[in-house]
Amino acid sequence: MRALILTAPGTPEVVELPDPHPGAGQIRIRTAGAAVNPADLHVLDSGQTGLGLGLDVAGVIDEAGSGVPGLVVGTRVAALQFPHAPHAVAGAAAEYVIVAAEDAAVVPAGVDLVDAATVPTNALTALQLLALLGPPAGRRLLVTGAAGAVGGYAVALAALDGWSVVGLARRRDLGFLTRAGAEQVVTDLAEVSDVDAVFDTALLNEAALGPIRDGGAYAGIFPGKEPPAERGITVTSAVVRPDGAALTRLLGLTADGTLEPRTAGTVPLSNAVAAYAKLRAGGQRGRWVITP
Repeated sequence: MRALILTAPGTPEVVELPDPHPGAGQIRIRTAGAAVNPADLHVLDSGQTGLGLGLDVAGVIDEAGSGVPGLVVGTRVAALQFPHAPHAVAGAAAEYVIVAAEDAAVVPAGVDLVDAATVPTNALTALQLLALLGPPAGRRLLVTGAAGAVGGYAVALAALDGWSVVGLARRRDLGFLTRAGAEQVVTDLAEVSDVDAVFDTALLNEAALGPIRDGGAYAGIFPGKEPPAERGITVTSAVVRPDGAALTRLLGLTADGTLEPRTAGTVPLSNAVAAYAKLRAGGQRGRWVITP
């Protein structure tokens, strides 16, 4: 199979690898799309070699190991897959991807597989970090970078859970954020104060603590880059983890229109390097997706 591998520090290249086969409790996905995420840029900039790129995959099961009830060959699925997992041959940017069956979710009818590939990492990050901010009832949440890939899901899921959501974003994103459920959209951090919690997808760090009332909560998306706590504010962050059951729910919400998938465009695997350059350049809405 063809897969995108770091053959030298910072240099990804499409290489030929033996076709992988699933073991017990695993499935093989014939890739239809692999989303490009900021986490991939961290891998590119890490100085490591031999790693595959890509976390998000969507496609069709074409081989299943033993002990995989309910997921049969031909099923459309999506999953979050870590390239450094013990069973991983490469990352999601490959023609075939091996994942644990429990990490996969069926893609509902009506959801395009390319769109489905943009959901796992971003929506699971939003869902899992929101859970760290405490109960939503009667509380006000500020989401920075609210129109970004993680931020957009954070706004929609928080509003669905019952938060009163304020989105920090550009004015051009007002329509999207209103559809997602934001009660207020601001373009400057100085426009908001006295919130119970902040979900800081824009990495504003110390500045994002300003609007939080004493004893509130802050969640960041990169462990180790969160600001020091102050005024009794709880500061937390976490690394996203695969969760097939949660992803099943998130894809269901995508199918019924509650969550709005956003695909910036597609790039063929043969020219995958271009997708990382586009992400690094910034300015896009949604995720670029690598296709076979």
